[in-house]
Amino acid sequence: MYYHVQKLINPIPDDEPDPAAANALQEGLGGQFGEMRTMMQYLFQSFNFRGKAKPYLDLIHGVGIEEISHVELIATTINRLLDGSPRYKGAEMGDGGAGTPLDIAVGRDGANGIHNIHHFLVGAQGAMPVDAVGNPWSGSYVYNSGNLTLDLLYNLMLEATGRLQKCRLYEMSSNKTYRATVAYLIARDAAHEKVFAKALQSLGVDFGKVLPIPKFDVDKFPEVKTLMDLGLDKQQFNFRMDGTTMGTILNGPSPVPGEGDFRVSDPPEGAPITPGPERPEEFSPGLPPELKQLADQMASMAAATS
Repeated sequence: MYYHVQKLINPIPDDEPDPAAANALQEGLGGQFGEMRTMMQYLFQSFNFRGKAKPYLDLIHGVGIEEISHVELIATTINRLLDGSPRYKGAEMGDGGAGTPLDIAVGRDGANGIHNIHHFLVGAQGAMPVDAVGNPWSGSYVYNSGNLTLDLLYNLMLEATGRLQKCRLYEMSSNKTYRATVAYLIARDAAHEKVFAKALQSLGVDFGKVLPIPKFDVDKFPEVKTLMDLGLDKQQFNFRMDGTTMGTILNGPSPVPGEGDFRVSDPPEGAPITPGPERPEEFSPGLPPELKQLADQMASMAAATS
């Protein structure tokens, strides 16, 4: 049973729409090593967990719950990068005139970069469960062997590869909307590398100087450095309301030599989340006046009884 707070796990700053950046970020959402896979892999491993090793179950399940918020964050970021693109007045994206407000979708507006026509044709300027070249997300990505050690090894590999790809994504755009989310996910992937490394250490694995993966000069990734200076990569959030035992594994020295301690912490406060505006050129939501009046009446009734 899950409880939901309607907030984003990290704020998303405003910047110009950028459909090419949105499409690049699709890899981090629906790609083989994206957030949809981490969410589904850890949840299925927890659903199918056997035996009485509860701290390991709590650990895998706890990261899986956090990944739900990452899917929401990255999808919302894609939406923000797409939303309003046809009306954007910048030179590189066209003015959407002459009765063709969606001409950006077919590349007739001089747009730079590679974008996905389905973001406008199928998704109404919204995120989709696909990778950066349009391949649909697949359940075959999910690894759940039933062997705890093997699953933990695969989870560490998944976090390390996801972090590697996000470091590459970071270098593809300086858009503030895009960068804020990519930087946050780089920092949290670093934390999750350490979560699974700590679990494997408790089973006898010695990582030596292997972690973190990839290694890079964090000073060259300023948004990431800001988050890591706050210790975002040295803690695992606990979203359970009935207590957790994962601290018996996670609290203590970081698996990265010389980094200090790792700890279990409370979830972040969160950031406001608001629905996107209506997009008449996409016929979205497309309510005729009489249905809009009915919807407004229902919203007023709900507000009056709350």
